[in-house]
Amino acid sequence: MKTTISGTGVAIVTPFHNYGTVDFTSLGKIVEHIIEGGIDFIVALGTTSEAATLSLDEKYAVVNYLKEVVDGRVPLVLGCGGNNTHAIVDYIKTTDFEGIDAILSVAPYYNKPNQKGIYQHFKLIAGASPVPVILYNVPGRTSSNINAETTIRLAKEFDNIVAVKEASGNMGQVMQILRDRPKDFKVFSGEDALTYPMMAMGADGVISVAAMGYPKEYSEMVRLLKKKKYEQALKIHFSLLEFIDAIFADGNPAGIKAVLSMMELSKNNLRLPLVKVNKALQVQLQKIISGYQSPLS
Repeated sequence: MKTTISGTGVAIVTPFHNYGTVDFTSLGKIVEHIIEGGIDFIVALGTTSEAATLSLDEKYAVVNYLKEVVDGRVPLVLGCGGNNTHAIVDYIKTTDFEGIDAILSVAPYYNKPNQKGIYQHFKLIAGASPVPVILYNVPGRTSSNINAETTIRLAKEFDNIVAVKEASGNMGQVMQILRDRPKDFKVFSGEDALTYPMMAMGADGVISVAAMGYPKEYSEMVRLLKKKKYEQALKIHFSLLEFIDAIFADGNPAGIKAVLSMMELSKNNLRLPLVKVNKALQVQLQKIISGYQSPLS
């Protein structure tokens, strides 16, 4: 099983009304903003969506709405992970995958499994999934690193494990995966600030948060990198670097939600235990946005 998913993906937020329910109107506005900006695919119910705080009914509602509003214009990837392997398998078996092009499955968190446990976890998920599987390695959140050897083993042994979102920040590990991966196995950056160097080494794209704010610039940078036009891409990378650092300075998705509010795309509401960015960062983000000069203009 192969996937054509490549380039700039966006891990989309879940907007909330002031009274706490999902704001579908704002979700639709964000979808139009990023598709018009040229992004290549959308990830629903990833970390940035605050999926951990959504009820099962809310998750189904968000995904069904995204299927409707995206309407096949770009691929849609479903976040589908956790630390209870059999519960994930059951969720996959009861999910309607019409309109879903792949799943993104995070390494099991909190339990801290060894590499054998991680392998067995994804073996069952691969066996249950009717669509391609993208591994998601983010040890800073999970305390569970999928090492390069395990990633390559999974890629070689299961035809529907087609890619990895690598957010370890370990460039040695990234290089090992890029060197040893099977043909057609894709590597996506999971850290916005590292997309440039990862793609310069051969990575296939990114699953981004920053591209929600500046989809036109970010997706153009990725397209230039795919064409090996490194000098032009570097100008965009440097223009976005301060913005990227700032949106993660007080937690994700608090930073990008503050930005989307400033851009009048959604309200700046989060669900506990997450809260809004601190006032100093709010001022800094406003200053960055007000002063941003696009290299594309």
